[in-house]
Amino acid sequence: MLPIDFLPSSTEQRIIFWDDFSLGQLDRSKWNVKTTGKTHNNEQQAYVDSTETIYILPEREVPGATNGVLVIHPRYRPGFKTPEGKQFDFVSGRIDTNEKFDFKYGSTAVRMKLPSGSGLWPAFWALGKGKWPASGEIDIMEYVGEPDWVSAALHGPGYCGESGLVNKKFFSGSQDATDWHVYSVDWLPDRLTFKVDGETVYRVTRPMVKFFGPWVFDDHKYLILNFALGGTYPFKTNGEQIPYYGLPEPTAQKIKENQVKIIVDWVKIKGFTNSYKTQTNL
Repeated sequence: MLPIDFLPSSTEQRIIFWDDFSLGQLDRSKWNVKTTGKTHNNEQQAYVDSTETIYILPEREVPGATNGVLVIHPRYRPGFKTPEGKQFDFVSGRIDTNEKFDFKYGSTAVRMKLPSGSGLWPAFWALGKGKWPASGEIDIMEYVGEPDWVSAALHGPGYCGESGLVNKKFFSGSQDATDWHVYSVDWLPDRLTFKVDGETVYRVTRPMVKFFGPWVFDDHKYLILNFALGGTYPFKTNGEQIPYYGLPEPTAQKIKENQVKIIVDWVKIKGFTNSYKTQTNL
């Protein structure tokens, strides 16, 4: 139960952000396309602003889609150099809503399909302003290419990087991450509840976080959708270093053959009609 200081003046929610990718092109009034500057996590791709890597398809071309879809499609481009002079063999896409839309509390969801391939690292997440990890990071969906599971996590001071608060959702039966799923988080002032298709897979409370470090989830965050390749998280799962760190040869070959992409049907955020009080003695 929420402490009295956390009670909202109204529990009614309304949609405050919605994109069903129905314009025929990326809506840049909502999204920024990011390009690689500083690199992180020993990832093996450069992010570029290109219709090769980020594009929209009509629903008729994607079974199960409800309208247009966003596609983030990594490509093999050996020897690609960033403006900083760093060289990569792959390019990919990353978009965010920084300076265009941010939010605090509410329910955030994405409907998407993921590809299979060890070492792939797509993610749907939210990040606060300022220096990381004090900015706070909410990983609504992360995936390292093993179709039987996805993960959710929180990162902040004292519980960041490989020490983040993290949990996995393992699929059962005939379904896996390559099917359509809705990945979401319900964010309240005292907890975050992560769900897959409405099923709770992880709940992180304020006391759980404060056991490790300060709670940094009372400020506004912006959304990020990206598709990394290789890097630390895949490597600590698959242990592969050849031909790329965290990205084994079979997956690299699938990228070279243009078989790897994520497909996003829609992104939605529902916020509360009135603000929460945020004073607490916790």
